[in-house]
Amino acid sequence: MSKLTRTIHQLHQLRRQQKNVQTSELDRLVVFAATHRPGDVFGQLDTGEAGLDPELARDLTGVYGKNVVEEERHEPKFKRVAAAFVSPFTLILAALAAVSVYTNVIMAAPGEADPSTAIIIGIMVLISGVLRYTQESKSESAASALKNMVTTTCCVIRGGDAGREIPMEDVVPGDIVKLSAGDMIPADVRIITAKDLFVTQAALTGESEPVEKTAEPVEIEYHGRGTSIAIDDCTNIAFSGTTVQSGSATAVVLCTGKHTYLGKVARALEVKPTRTSFDVGVAAVSRVLVAFMLIMCPLVFVVNGITKGGWLDALLFSISIAVGITPQMLPVIVTTCLARGATNMSRRDVIVKNINAIQNLGAMDVLCTDKTGTLTQDKVILERHMDVHGRDDDRVLRHAYLNSFFQTGLKNLIDVAVIEKMDELAAADPAQAGMGERYTKLDEIPFDFERRLMSVVVADRSGKTQLITKGAVEEVLGICTCVEYEGQVRPLTDDLRERVLERVRGFNDDGMRVVAVAQKTNPRPVGSFSTADESDMVLIGYLAFLDPPKESAAAAVARLAEYGVGVKVLTGDNEGVAAAVCRKVGIDPSGMLLGSEVDGLTDEELATRAEECQLFAKLSPLQKQRVVSVLREQGGHTVGFMGDGINDAAAMHASDCGISVDTAVDIAKESADIILLKKDLMVLGRGIMEGRRTYGNTIKYIKTTASSNFGNVFSVLVASAFLPFLPMTALQLLLLGVAYTVSCTAIPWDNVDEEFLREPKTWDAKSIVSFMLWLGPTSSVFDILTYAAMFFIICPMVVGAPFAQLTDPAQIVLFAAVFQSGWFVESMWTQTFVLHMLRTEHVPFAGSRPAASLTVLTLAGVAVVTALPYVPGLGAALGLSPLPLPFFGLLFACMALYLLLCGAVKALYVRRYGTLL
Repeated sequence: MSKLTRTIHQLHQLRRQQKNVQTSELDRLVVFAATHRPGDVFGQLDTGEAGLDPELARDLTGVYGKNVVEEERHEPKFKRVAAAFVSPFTLILAALAAVSVYTNVIMAAPGEADPSTAIIIGIMVLISGVLRYTQESKSESAASALKNMVTTTCCVIRGGDAGREIPMEDVVPGDIVKLSAGDMIPADVRIITAKDLFVTQAALTGESEPVEKTAEPVEIEYHGRGTSIAIDDCTNIAFSGTTVQSGSATAVVLCTGKHTYLGKVARALEVKPTRTSFDVGVAAVSRVLVAFMLIMCPLVFVVNGITKGGWLDALLFSISIAVGITPQMLPVIVTTCLARGATNMSRRDVIVKNINAIQNLGAMDVLCTDKTGTLTQDKVILERHMDVHGRDDDRVLRHAYLNSFFQTGLKNLIDVAVIEKMDELAAADPAQAGMGERYTKLDEIPFDFERRLMSVVVADRSGKTQLITKGAVEEVLGICTCVEYEGQVRPLTDDLRERVLERVRGFNDDGMRVVAVAQKTNPRPVGSFSTADESDMVLIGYLAFLDPPKESAAAAVARLAEYGVGVKVLTGDNEGVAAAVCRKVGIDPSGMLLGSEVDGLTDEELATRAEECQLFAKLSPLQKQRVVSVLREQGGHTVGFMGDGINDAAAMHASDCGISVDTAVDIAKESADIILLKKDLMVLGRGIMEGRRTYGNTIKYIKTTASSNFGNVFSVLVASAFLPFLPMTALQLLLLGVAYTVSCTAIPWDNVDEEFLREPKTWDAKSIVSFMLWLGPTSSVFDILTYAAMFFIICPMVVGAPFAQLTDPAQIVLFAAVFQSGWFVESMWTQTFVLHMLRTEHVPFAGSRPAASLTVLTLAGVAVVTALPYVPGLGAALGLSPLPLPFFGLLFACMALYLLLCGAVKALYVRRYGTLL
């Protein structure tokens, strides 16, 4: 039996044997692991502390699949093709084709069958379906490519190595994983060793406080037919989807992907995702368009049925109106705009994880951000290491180095700066080299954001042990009872405490971040150390770090303000340091709020203060989350939050748009909608502009198309009431829609005016209604003029007599065909040129140039539609007739007057509502 076969067999055997434990939630392997020692678990998984053999791990991936709760679903190709070709538009065309085949082929006299209309309809269906399928496929491919640019990894021990970073989806049962603060738990795992490991599992249990996890087996009592074990009982199991709040551990993977507890919950529940402002906006727009269709189409049906008497034709015509009245390509245009926006943003170092977040990014008017690495360089410099008097002291640096060197949690920028400074000192003085080799680490107490401390216990070669702690000054002072002052260890009196704080405030005012260092010699000799041991310590000095602002920070803050985005700094850092940095980059710290003050305010009071406050300092993670929530819910802002740490994840979840960087901790990247490849506000600013450009092109299509269609339907109502025939056949109406739709497919590539990008934009269905009511009827004025000119001048000119004097059925048909051809051509011209008129507040072409692709495609559409009546065979099959030359004089005159009137109404609309789009 191969090792792979044996491992799988043992897992199945184990699941069958664990029948005496009654649980509907937890995998039987999890129950076994929770109640047995690590050695027993290793035996079942055929693994050990050295991890799996890499080759076996690859084989197990083939057996258990990728470690994902739910595989990304891709519709089969045939389903996507079917969805592209089955739509209200194509169904109406199919109905028209069926009527055409019945009347022109089946019921036609021998030798007079004419299937040309049905063939043309088939070509229209083909064009519509291919267009939709191609655009949606391109958008899906772009979205998938962007998702693959960001990966979440975990540290796995395989083949006895020290640990390697692999994609989380490649983890398999039996893998040994190393966990530290900020890590996401990659699967359901059994803790092997743990040091002050606290895990946040609120997502699974609702428990807001972090839960401590240990390596000890769980004791359960058997009774009756067995026993039950719940997730809260599993103090040695960390579950997929939870995160490490503090501490460190090694663990063995038990279950992956859909076999995890999270995977079972996901299968049992279909959780609806949170509706973003983008979702709400699109839904509101759709409701407006549907309501408009439900009002207008029955009117068209009734009027045509009564006046013409042909109820079947009236029904087909009104249904065609229903299809033509709505922006047919709305889903495709929206998807294409978003996909193109995401692709453009990726070229500007902005990766979009959630494609709908692009609009939220563009709508953002408040950006909350951490200070470090965003406003400041992603590097801190250790400027001073000194005793409590402010004198340089290498002994303080050595203690800080031992703390940073031996800690195994999340090494932050401060740890890196301390180690680099010690390396510089060792290079200048060889006697200082090899500090890490002179000591042995005995234990550590990992950092967490509540204590804001980190401690290690070390022993030198003589056996002397020390507990060395570094952290925020106030917190370190809180655990110290003594201080090294003037060469002596003295009790830390209130007077000495105030002197220390006064000196620290001086450094803070100079923009330096201060970290205190304390130690305790020969702490308790045996046992596992905990936070309780951080007491009765001696303050020996402090470290002063310079957190220099980025050269681009001031310009980036000013640019964001210019584009309507206010920047608010939410930091856990000291208020003095934060204020100094903010002043240097143009952020006013005068109304600063501290975390302690935030807790004393109601939501209403906080909302009032938050409007003016630009700096929030010494905030806890939950306080950051509350500030973001209040700005959204009480202040009505669209809020983005940019962060990269464990303490930022909650605030990112609470924001409209979570923003992180590719170097962030796992939980921050998973919480984010947008990932920056460079931690720079300039990069984010470019992303915001792209988000607004995407929205601009989307709303441009919706408003211009909806208003144009509204004008057409209004014109149809008027024509239906007075004309003795349909103003346009159902087939012609649908063909016109196809031609216009094809022209609009270039809109995602269109240019957007710089003025439009200067302010945040949000979806507003009411503005679409007002736009339709103001600008839609404008085209109807000239439609009606065209009707009159065609009916009383052009058609009689072609036929040879007014309609009332016609008795020959052929002449009546010709009269109607010329009329319909004239409005068919005029409608395409007005729809196309009004698109250029309404895409900008400026004079089209002169004040604002459209994209070359949009110009070419729209002109091509006009040319094709204008030429159709003249194409032998095709024009007749469509019910069109060649138009006389005087018609084009009429057309040009109407177009000139129409564009003048449209420009005037556009100016009045902008004056009334402040903006066109």
